[in-house]
Amino acid sequence: MQLVTAIIKPFKLDDVRDALAEVGVNGITVTEVKGYGRQKGHTELYRGAEYIVDFLPKIKVETAVSDDLVERVVEAVVQSAQTGKIGDGKVFVHKLEEVVRIRTGETGVEAI
Repeated sequence: MQLVTAIIKPFKLDDVRDALAEVGVNGITVTEVKGYGRQKGHTELYRGAEYIVDFLPKIKVETAVSDDLVERVVEAVVQSAQTGKIGDGKVFVHKLEEVVRIRTGETGVEAI
């Protein structure tokens, strides 16, 4: 089992959700986050004054999947979230030791 975490641009959330549904992902967790990468934020102009925006708004999408689904999930996220511009985001894949469904007590892949 693996946890796939993607940091994407907010306006790409619907595209990513649809792409994940197509490859068979049953559930996702979405969190509004802020951060920066290589671009280190950007400068904006407001009422004639210039100011620096250090942390940019992003969306974190997380889903737990079986090992055989990981490649298709990562590919779906990359293809659906990509704009070709700086700040498109990243995808992280983590191994999961155990998953437990609280309601039924199921464990492992059955709990996903």
